[in-house]
Amino acid sequence: METSDDAAVRGANPNHPLDAIFINAPLRDYGLRPRVNDFTLPVLGMAYIATYAAAQGFNVGILDAEALGLGVKETSQLVDRLGPRWAGFNLLAPTYEVSAEIAAGLDPAVMIMVGGHQAKAMPDAVITDPRFGALEALVLGEGETRVAELLGDKRTRAELPGVMWLDPVLRRPVTGGQPGAGHHLAPDVDRLPFVDRRFLVGDPYRAPDGRVEANMVGARGCPYDCSFCGAAVSANPDVTIRTRMPEGIIAEMEALNAAYGVTAFRFVDDLFLGYERFIRQCMDAFAACDIGGRYVWDATGRINILHRADDALLDLLAACGLREVALGVESGSERLLGYMGKRISPDMTRAVVQRLTERGISVKGYFILGFPTETREELAATVAHVRKLWEVADARPGNFRASAFEFRPYPGTPEWDRLLATGRYQPSQLLAYTAVDLTNGGLDEAMRGRDEFNFSVNIQFGEAHVDEVRAALVELSREQYARSGLPR
Repeated sequence: METSDDAAVRGANPNHPLDAIFINAPLRDYGLRPRVNDFTLPVLGMAYIATYAAAQGFNVGILDAEALGLGVKETSQLVDRLGPRWAGFNLLAPTYEVSAEIAAGLDPAVMIMVGGHQAKAMPDAVITDPRFGALEALVLGEGETRVAELLGDKRTRAELPGVMWLDPVLRRPVTGGQPGAGHHLAPDVDRLPFVDRRFLVGDPYRAPDGRVEANMVGARGCPYDCSFCGAAVSANPDVTIRTRMPEGIIAEMEALNAAYGVTAFRFVDDLFLGYERFIRQCMDAFAACDIGGRYVWDATGRINILHRADDALLDLLAACGLREVALGVESGSERLLGYMGKRISPDMTRAVVQRLTERGISVKGYFILGFPTETREELAATVAHVRKLWEVADARPGNFRASAFEFRPYPGTPEWDRLLATGRYQPSQLLAYTAVDLTNGGLDEAMRGRDEFNFSVNIQFGEAHVDEVRAALVELSREQYARSGLPR
């Protein structure tokens, strides 16, 4: 995808020297095979960091190489042409190798900083990776204030908690930090500036229904411990769970409406509908401002929380504009749900889908196929569970749509630790993510919209072979597409 250098790097002032370019690496090298998917999620976390840095007077920009469909070499060359002081990477397990290749291709004079789940889960491996030879700072956890400090003076890393680098003499990772600097680890979410949308590709965006939509965050952290999730509380002991004040959330919604005409919002954080007291506080504030009369919104939710919510609260959610809830259903096997640490059952999920859809609230369910210890019978139960949930919603005003994924392990999660403890796997095997083309070269429209999510380590973790798992995944995705044309 061709674009000018200045247009590719969003939010920066091209007439002044660049302090930093924050790079969202592509999921694969699009120089080798062009991207066939036409949908990407906005990099809100990176945009928060860029927005805060810009508010401190730094000239920064975001290069969303995934959204722009850039290749590895193309990305490195673009950054070098612009010559920033720093290049920042958000390291995720599926994109780690691509990020490392981009970093290795940069001018050695460009200092590198990294963060993200992979950096947090395997910091020593990242710091000692020769491809990150210009790495000067690895930031563990939320980075807004520490990144701004580093942009001001690299030497502050010795004072900043949770910032690591390779000691040039001892050649081993060291960590900075001094007393009184702990506030950097949990920035006050109510004091952070609203995300500056200049940094984002395709957000806000015009949805197929004609509405202008934008993604938002209402909370940080998650109190749950699902074994496969990078946000699991046991994997993030440093994270303080915080919710934004409803007044601030509403103010951001109003600002997006005024600036861009946004009338639909998507809350993408783990906790928005996962903490009853927060839900009630937000809905009281939404009702007082007639949010439901002017806007619609979608959110992630927790099945166990919504299951115990009374009818009055669900009625209030509908009245306040809730359009769709995304739920981690994961499996149709009660045993496997317990193994995952989900705190739910298939019966609970059916009840929640029924209660929401009868109020006109749609549900998007996420499912994991091929989970460790899953039997063929349990895989079949998950497929049947999806069809039952379609059937439940078919008779009601709201819709149900399913999004199924092949299991893949992520470092730092409870499941990762459990797999290594079996002695059957080495970390290198579990990190061997490869892209799987389920689109028949882009010709299968039902699978094309989810191409960016089809990654695998090609290991059989349950009783069913990998090919059986993928066959079930494709079958469900095609059925969902036939129902709605919305495979994601």
